[in-house]
Amino acid sequence: GERMKKYLTIPNLLTVFRMLGTSALAFLPPLTVPFFALYLFCGATDIADGMIARKTGAVSDFGARLDSVADILFYAVTLFRLFPTLLVTLPLPVWWLIGAALAFRLCAYLAAACRYRRFAALHTYLNKCTGALLFALPLLLLTPVAVPFSFAVCVMGMLASAEELCLHLCSPAYDANVKSLLCLLRARGEKRQS
Repeated sequence: GERMKKYLTIPNLLTVFRMLGTSALAFLPPLTVPFFALYLFCGATDIADGMIARKTGAVSDFGARLDSVADILFYAVTLFRLFPTLLVTLPLPVWWLIGAALAFRLCAYLAAACRYRRFAALHTYLNKCTGALLFALPLLLLTPVAVPFSFAVCVMGMLASAEELCLHLCSPAYDANVKSLLCLLRARGEKRQS
C-alpha cells in the first residue's frame, strides 16, 4: 500500500524505463539509427528523472541508488556494444587513461563500502559533467574529434573519480547531497567558525 506508493514514483518509473531501454540496447546493432534513437531515449529519461524528482519533492535515497545502478548498467552496456569500434578508433594512451579513471572509480566505491558499509555513488558536479561527456562520446565516435574528445572525457573522469575518492575518505559521514570537495571544505570551515 503506502510503502509501495513511496517507491512507485514517476522519477523511479523513468529510471526503470531507462534500465529496460538499456537492456534493449544490448541487442541492437551499434551506431545505427535504432541504436541512437534508443540511446537518446535513455539519455532523456536520465535527465527527466532527476529534474522531476527535485521539482516534485520525490528525491529519495532509494531513487538515488536506483539511478546509480541504472547509470552503471547504461555505461556497461554501451561500452560492451561499442567496444569493437572503440578498439580500432582510440589510441593506446587513451586506453591507459581509461584504466586509470576506472581504477580511481573502483577505489572510490571500495572506500565508500569500507567507510559506510554500503554502495555509494555521489552525484557531484564533476560526476555529472563526466556523465554528459561520456554520453556525447558515442555520438561523436565516427567524427574527426573522436580521439581528442576521448582524452577530454578520460581526464574529466579521472578528476571526478579522484574527487569522489577524496570525498569518501574525508567526509565524517555519508552525504549523498555533497556536490564537490570544495562544498565539503566550505561546510567544514563554516562549522568551525560557528
